[in-house]
Amino acid sequence: MEYVYSALLLHAAGKPVTEEGIAGVLKAAGVAVDQTRAKALVAALQGVDIAKAIATAAVAPAAAPAAEPKKEEKKEERKEKKEEKTVSEEEAAAGLSALFG
Repeated sequence: MEYVYSALLLHAAGKPVTEEGIAGVLKAAGVAVDQTRAKALVAALQGVDIAKAIATAAVAPAAAPAAEPKKEEKKEERKEKKEEKTVSEEEAAAGLSALFG
């Protein structure tokens, strides 16, 4: 994750996202740098508009609260089903008396 953060930091600073840049940020943070991971990240980000990706990602969490009421509705339905399944003490006693004849 720190590799992605370093790429985001470079982008926010207006610097090019390169292997050397990622290594520099990680070294400054006291992280041991794995050149293979830095190279893989730079290759994965080739052709990616980081600003657009950030803007798109920022929209997704805003949509999450809209989904919350559905979960609450489901919880209420489950509670209702549980309440329907509960047996009164009289019914339970009648069932137990059937066991003993």
